[in-house]
Amino acid sequence: MTSRTRTDALLLAGFCSFMFLYGLSQFGLIGADEPRYAQVAREMLERHDWITPVLGGQPWLEKPPLYYWQAMLAYKILGVSDWSARLPSALDATLLVLATYFFLRRFQPGFELDGALIAASCAGVIGYARAASTDMPLAAAFTIGMLNWWTWRETGTKNYLAGFYFFMALGTLAKGPVAPFLAAVVIILYAVAVREFRLALKTLWLPGILLFCAVALPWYVAVQMHNPQFFREFIVEHNLGRFSANLYHHTEPVWYYLPVTMLAFVPWTVFVIAPFLQSIRLWWAKLKSAATGESDSEYRFCMFACCWLIVPVVFFSISQSKLPGYILPAIPAGALLLAQYLRQHLEQEKPAAKSLLVLHALLAAAPIVPALLIVYLVTQHRLPGERPMLVVLAVAFLLCAGIALTLVRRNGLRLLRFVTLIPVVLTVGAVLKLGSGAIDQALSARPLAQEIASFETNPLPLAVYHVRRELEYGLTFYRNRLTFNYDWGSVPAEEHLLVAPENSQLQIAKLVAGRRVSYLGHFAAQHVDYYWVAAAGASSAGTR
Repeated sequence: MTSRTRTDALLLAGFCSFMFLYGLSQFGLIGADEPRYAQVAREMLERHDWITPVLGGQPWLEKPPLYYWQAMLAYKILGVSDWSARLPSALDATLLVLATYFFLRRFQPGFELDGALIAASCAGVIGYARAASTDMPLAAAFTIGMLNWWTWRETGTKNYLAGFYFFMALGTLAKGPVAPFLAAVVIILYAVAVREFRLALKTLWLPGILLFCAVALPWYVAVQMHNPQFFREFIVEHNLGRFSANLYHHTEPVWYYLPVTMLAFVPWTVFVIAPFLQSIRLWWAKLKSAATGESDSEYRFCMFACCWLIVPVVFFSISQSKLPGYILPAIPAGALLLAQYLRQHLEQEKPAAKSLLVLHALLAAAPIVPALLIVYLVTQHRLPGERPMLVVLAVAFLLCAGIALTLVRRNGLRLLRFVTLIPVVLTVGAVLKLGSGAIDQALSARPLAQEIASFETNPLPLAVYHVRRELEYGLTFYRNRLTFNYDWGSVPAEEHLLVAPENSQLQIAKLVAGRRVSYLGHFAAQHVDYYWVAAAGASSAGTR
């Protein structure tokens, strides 16, 4: 191992450890998906069932098992916790970064560390690397698969084509048939764009197809045999249904993924857009000139990255159901484009436009503002005025000025990676240091579950009424018990606890008429109260 390789390894290990692993449990699981997926993995492990995803003792067939399998292994080794539930995504993100590094080391030598750190520091990658979800397993498998495909395209070595099929199979186990479908569209679009029309057909390799089937199909066959409703629920409802209709109330305008994608690339958005537009202009010029013959390798590589970037964004923009994580597989393509852009400009000693450098400095420094004010945003849903805002804006201005002045100097582009990673590290550090407590209190069910537990001598069933589903799934995970929901007519006959919006006593009294209800406490951060409800048929006299 050379000195440079050792240095690169230390930098990547330190950066990925901080960005993806540090402070994974400083706040509890948030949203509906994190606690739900974490609980599914726990119930599968408790049942020793590696085939059927289960939630509340019932089959939960929305997603394939790759994340669940990873989380089950983490639970088995480390125990069930927030940290171990999020660990699979953190490790998958690290694999994505390492794959980017070794790919660029082969095809863009000298810029492999830049590309890997760019991929690792994109906001979308950092965010989903720290989340217990299926999005990062899909993005990692898809990325490694596409890098294998391009390596086969350049070298002709069939082992890489086999790697492509293998990782597409893992992507299918991560989130379904969307992985091979997106890959096929990227390859076809690329083949058309560079007029290599036979390339798509050459990709159809029988041993690779058999490998794909051997890896991906056994679970699908097994789960269908155990659960005859699987095909309808998973394929028809959660794949075709999500795409063609707004079944799950995730509707957004058709342009939704334009701002989402730009935010996911922060702080590199400006320098991803620039080479993307440059590549599209070059392609258009070649198209108009009707040039034939082999194009140069740099042009082909840029067009491959552009097709890779475009396809997920356009495909999910057409979909009727939209969530931010859907376009995560597109993010590594932007890192590859930017690495190629840096190589071209630095090797040819071409300075970047000063307007781009200044815009990049503004965007790179901007995230420090919400990071330093995270407590206001989480608890008050607004930015403060007067002195706190002025102080934070001054910090952001100094950071922006320092980045801009460094980059506009001669050969300043060589320092782009270094000066951009400084605000990234500061932003993540500020969110973890300043915001963890507020995020935990306002967005996670963990502190509420702990507070409720302090009132129990023996664990009681828990029900909810008119609360966010995020809170319902979170309480299920942290109590590891089925949560009943009054809204669905699920009112336990036995003695139980109830979480409801503050000042809901009258509605609750009507719902459990004739049963004793005692107020236990108030959780101000999420505006809910919790109660003790007597068993049906028990005396209504007295208080608890």
